[in-house]
Amino acid sequence: MSPLSLAIAADHGGLDLKRQLLAALRAAGHQVTDFGTDGSESVDYPDYARPVAEALTSGAVRFGVLVCGSGIGMAITANRHRGIRAAVLHNTTEARLTRAHNDANIACFGGRTLGVEVALDCLLTFLATPYEGGRHDCRIAKIERPPA
Repeated sequence: MSPLSLAIAADHGGLDLKRQLLAALRAAGHQVTDFGTDGSESVDYPDYARPVAEALTSGAVRFGVLVCGSGIGMAITANRHRGIRAAVLHNTTEARLTRAHNDANIACFGGRTLGVEVALDCLLTFLATPYEGGRHDCRIAKIERPPA
């Protein structure tokens, strides 16, 4: 896999997993911007999901990685941004399908619910899987269409 540009962030519940994923991504040669947190004190996950989503929507990075206790709060926050399709991942099948069918661009993980080996396998699968396009394009367009 050629080097990618990514943004990563976590709250206090995802800090340990974020650190391990960040180290693995950088060791693989990817360019990763870390939006924090860097400490174990309690912080608010929207404050960390937002800059990652904005880095994607601005075109500064290709993919994002978000980690909180469950991954759910980060995904909810990121998905409020136009053009973002964030998915909480638990296994490589979900990682592959969400890229291939949904053109997801942010992988979310639960630091309290997933081990580092599984999370890393999911992330590498996510990054390596291309979007299939075709029949999925109209569905993505419907996601992006504002509600009536």
